[in-house]
Amino acid sequence: MASTISVEFCGEWLRVEDGEELTIGREADLTVDEDNTFLHRRFLTIVQVESMWWLVNIGSRLSATITDGTGSMQAWLAPGARIPLVFDVTKVVFTAGPTTYDLSVHADSPEFARIAGPDDPVGETTMGSVQLTDSQRLLILALAEPMLVREGSGMSSVPTSAQASQRLGWPLTKFNRKLDNVCDKLDRLGVRGLRGGPGKLASNRRARLVEHAVFSRLVTAEDLPLLDRAQDADED
Repeated sequence: MASTISVEFCGEWLRVEDGEELTIGREADLTVDEDNTFLHRRFLTIVQVESMWWLVNIGSRLSATITDGTGSMQAWLAPGARIPLVFDVTKVVFTAGPTTYDLSVHADSPEFARIAGPDDPVGETTMGSVQLTDSQRLLILALAEPMLVREGSGMSSVPTSAQASQRLGWPLTKFNRKLDNVCDKLDRLGVRGLRGGPGKLASNRRARLVEHAVFSRLVTAEDLPLLDRAQDADED
């Protein structure tokens, strides 16, 4: 028997029974933000194919970041793509215009269960493979701060480069240079969505950087005090 799926967004729960379908978007079964015209009317859908539940991107422009909630698995769900909902909790985050949204999909009887040992360093494989300087970590924290503070609340805004550079006390030119360096570094490691094409940076790279950094645990809420101790020092 197929698992029953429940979706949580901003404290609201919707249950998807066997054989049903749930759409997510600006005008959908789950309306995440009816006033955001950057968001598709119907962006994502949860459907059942035989005994398997799938999350499908039915939009034409926006993509979503999918994780199992521990940072051990992360996927990029582009328009037209789909991914099976096999974990007990699947985290979904996406950005439309200036706003980032996060929701969670819960399976009553998941197909797979991740068993972590007592010394299992959840997320440290990803963290260890990305060598960040202190200033690069501060840059990511400045951009991710609203999401880390409000994680699980459903909505947050990604700061502009000017706002983030002011938070750090850096000149905007320094911030943009370091942002280029971080995006280039992660792009070389295979993180998608940070470049729009050969030699071209993606227009929404700040939002994509935040999505990846938060859900791969490159930065966590425990790192936020570093922002208050940030100094204008070039460590690259």
